[in-house]
Amino acid sequence: MPTRRWRDLSERNRRLIVLGSVVEGLLKIAALADLRRRPAVQIRGSKWVWATVVVLVNSVGGAPLAYFLFGRRQPDRSTLSPG
Repeated sequence: MPTRRWRDLSERNRRLIVLGSVVEGLLKIAALADLRRRPAVQIRGSKWVWATVVVLVNSVGGAPLAYFLFGRRQPDRSTLSPG
């Protein structure tokens, strides 16, 4: 089976690959920024484990989305300051 090269792909497929890569990158940046600013008590699990998974797993956005959906705890409303 011959290997497909970038130049063999249609223009549409090339654009979809680039768009997917950009979305993946933006999700990873957002997840890492949130991990950095969020206190450890508001994270389910270890911050360094989440950071490692977000950075190393190529998941078409799955790892950052998993962090946003399952890795964060909601802050306790009683400890939040008003305003």
